[in-house]
Amino acid sequence: MFIGEHSHTLDDKNRLSIPVKFRASLASGCVVTRGLDHCLWIYPAQSFNQLAEKISELPITQKNARSFSRLMLAGATELEIDKSGRVVLPKYLIEYAGIGSKVSVNGVYDRIEIWPEQKWKEFKKEMEDNSEEVAENLDQLGF
Repeated sequence: MFIGEHSHTLDDKNRLSIPVKFRASLASGCVVTRGLDHCLWIYPAQSFNQLAEKISELPITQKNARSFSRLMLAGATELEIDKSGRVVLPKYLIEYAGIGSKVSVNGVYDRIEIWPEQKWKEFKKEMEDNSEEVAENLDQLGF
């Protein structure tokens, strides 16, 4: 399980240090892809394979299903963690998320989200300011 917020820096070679407490869960491999809300999602390889299987079951005759499949799968790439615990993020994903040198690395249960630091702060403030409204709407999801 991934939880917590961590501030990190992307270096000039597009290397990002993965928080130490997340590394063991990624030791068997990991995949990065475009996430929703214009952030990046990193999954352990096994979890990403399960997600990809679910996506592959979506009806290709529906435009939204095809679009979501393309978003999640065409942009995905496997990552290797080096001896220093860093991964190299592909340029096209950095551009997609609008990432600069300062990033927020956040654990969100089954995935890690990578956000431009300022964009994360803005999103988090909005969610904190609207938390009661968000909570009230969770009953529609059976929560």
